[in-house]
Amino acid sequence: MNRPILFLLGAALSLTSTVFASDAAPWPGWRGPGGNGVAGSEAPLEWSPEKNILWKTATPGRGHSSPIVWDGLIVVTTAVQGKKLDEATAPTHSFGGQEFKHPQAVGSDYEYDLKVLAYEADSGKLAWEQTAYSGPVYDDIHSESSYASPTAVTDGERVYTYFGSEGVYAYEHDGAMAWKTDIGDIRSVGLGIGSSPVLAAGKVIVQADEDSGELSFIVALDAETGEEAWRQARPVQASWTTPFVLERDGKTQILTSGNEFVIAYDAENGAEVWRSEGLKANAIHVPMTVDDVVVFSSGYPQKRTFALRLEGEGEIATEQRLWEYNKGAGYVPSPVLYDGKLYLVSDGGVVTCLDAKTGEVVYEGGRPPVRGKLTASLVVAGDRILTINENGDAVWFKAGAEYEVLATNELDEPVYATPAVAGGRIYIRGNQHLYAIGESADD
Repeated sequence: MNRPILFLLGAALSLTSTVFASDAAPWPGWRGPGGNGVAGSEAPLEWSPEKNILWKTATPGRGHSSPIVWDGLIVVTTAVQGKKLDEATAPTHSFGGQEFKHPQAVGSDYEYDLKVLAYEADSGKLAWEQTAYSGPVYDDIHSESSYASPTAVTDGERVYTYFGSEGVYAYEHDGAMAWKTDIGDIRSVGLGIGSSPVLAAGKVIVQADEDSGELSFIVALDAETGEEAWRQARPVQASWTTPFVLERDGKTQILTSGNEFVIAYDAENGAEVWRSEGLKANAIHVPMTVDDVVVFSSGYPQKRTFALRLEGEGEIATEQRLWEYNKGAGYVPSPVLYDGKLYLVSDGGVVTCLDAKTGEVVYEGGRPPVRGKLTASLVVAGDRILTINENGDAVWFKAGAEYEVLATNELDEPVYATPAVAGGRIYIRGNQHLYAIGESADD
């Protein structure tokens, strides 16, 4: 039984990411315009509390969701703890019929305001604030987690936010609620929800894996109305991973990671396209693709990364894997795949680079000059890759065949959320503030 400790998962092909309307939103959701951590612009190489901080604004409550950039707004979610509830209890959790209670599962004995916050990108001023949900919550979270961990997503028309059992909410650009939907209660081992919504074929897709998997599902909501378009049961235990959306031969597929299985679904109707044996570990990292190859990875309790060729339908045998590598991956931070190379990062920030198609090791042991635990995932801007640890220490290293540190930077507070990069700026959500980092006019 895996016991996760986290907070926050043949033929010639035409294979491209199709998740977002990137012109309307240069960083529109979890891991950017392609859902893969690769930005459409470069970003400042250096910053500090005294340099290149364009603005810094306090954020209420606690949230580990990343910022998104949407038509002049920076949107994050947060959870503000309210009054204590003396008689509230969390649901019972089980794995394989055995009851399970994580020692750091807390939170369900309080009320919460679950909020959506939109800030002006130019000034950092609050443009609008909406309370999506207010009241008792269904389940616990990890003591280091938040009830606002999933990152919002936008198609340029509306922004869509997901708060697990407390619902899915859509907002217009001025903050007016467009719709809200309850997709059901989700038992996530009492550790919280980590999967972010994605967009595909005019639908909001939510991957909701729970406990030992008896009630896991993936659901599609009409992006205009919030009405359920389809729902598919999933034979996988609890995960904290976000799906990846791609175009293949003119059809839109949703790639999902998982402990027992990795599965692809048809975005139009939810039909299963193919499946293969899963990671046999906690699914947190997002899947990644290059040409006709898809890569899945995990970092706990086993470190496991493998690649499959995207061909055919139905069951893909384990023997058909292109390669497998069992070192290098961290628990929470997702790797990044850029220019044919896969960059894995350990919990301590050590980088491993593999050829994504062959699994050949390009280098191992790329050690950062600063130490600290990583929760944020890797981000690419230009030909540079960014890591930022929980101390707020950031390292830029060069993309390529050798590990070369280009710069180290710092903020004066902890960072758990993955940064957003858009329009030559970096937006970083710290533990208490939201930062805009850019080249200052006087620099």
